[in-house]
Amino acid sequence: MTEFREEPIYRQLARIGRTLASPVRLRLLDVLDQRERTVEQLSEAADIPLKNTSAQLQQLRAAHLVTSRRDGTRIYYRLADEQVSRFLGELQDFAAERLADLREAVSEHLGEVAVLEAVTAEELAGRLTDPDIVIVDVRSAADHALGHVPGAVSVPLAELRDRLDELPGDVEIVAYCGGPYCVVSPEAVRLLRDHGFRARPLDGGLARWRRTGNRLQTGSPLSGP
Repeated sequence: MTEFREEPIYRQLARIGRTLASPVRLRLLDVLDQRERTVEQLSEAADIPLKNTSAQLQQLRAAHLVTSRRDGTRIYYRLADEQVSRFLGELQDFAAERLADLREAVSEHLGEVAVLEAVTAEELAGRLTDPDIVIVDVRSAADHALGHVPGAVSVPLAELRDRLDELPGDVEIVAYCGGPYCVVSPEAVRLLRDHGFRARPLDGGLARWRRTGNRLQTGSPLSGP
């Protein structure tokens, strides 16, 4: 087959396409977008076998989408930079606009989220000092400590039912988890609504919050509103 003159250019562009043409690698990128992890932590969080996780990470590193750092005997992996995170968000949004099958798959995974009236990152950013809103981080306390929406309180989903009396009943609650396909915050909102709270999820979770340029707060998890 005769090559066209620009073929070497497009061959290099296709490297990114080939790397992203894998559900496993896309899943790993989404999990790493939440925070850096060792290969063991990444395997557990993504629910992907350890050997496969390690092999896929090498593909992602070769395409310069993932980088790593060493801390003693441990190696931590993370996205190469914020540009990768923004690109993932744009890819997900673009695909959702184009693919009805994707929208259907998301709906089957998350349930009917439209009725939950998700709060956008832009709306939440403008309400951080609103006394009539409480932001609840339903991820793990460890994830909360590594970075959370400013002012958010840590109430992991597993503890939420037993800690409902800690939440004020006269405010709106915004619950969030890690990313756009995370089921935890929709589950939390449904639980809160079942117990009479006014609750909404954060659209796109913490990943969308960061991708829209909003800052994170770090430190020990806050335990109450």
